[in-house]
Amino acid sequence: MADKQNHLKMYSRFKNDAENETLFEGTRVEAYFLAAFHLIESCAAKFRIHINKHQMVRSVLEKNRVIFGERTEQVWRSFQKIENHLRPKFVYGMTWSEQDFELMRSAFNEIENECEGIIREG
Repeated sequence: MADKQNHLKMYSRFKNDAENETLFEGTRVEAYFLAAFHLIESCAAKFRIHINKHQMVRSVLEKNRVIFGERTEQVWRSFQKIENHLRPKFVYGMTWSEQDFELMRSAFNEIENECEGIIREG
């Protein structure tokens, strides 16, 4: 189990790679996905809750609504949008478009915005 600060470091490193426009879009999407996961994990760690696997984000957040409160569903839906709808287009095939990349970034930004408030609170 990693602590909040370790997850924040991982988030920062993956986000840095995700924003590197010299990399292949599939690599960038995978980095955004991992950055989002570690950012959500850092919020959970604030409450001594650990998700451990990206497949468990929804169930852990729903069981622990203290993390995101009324925004819980929005956070896990944005994460699932990246994980299950957009990421596979980039990672497993060449069926993506520039619009898909922008949708992925929008979903990432929603997660990031929600998490920033929680992280700022201490």
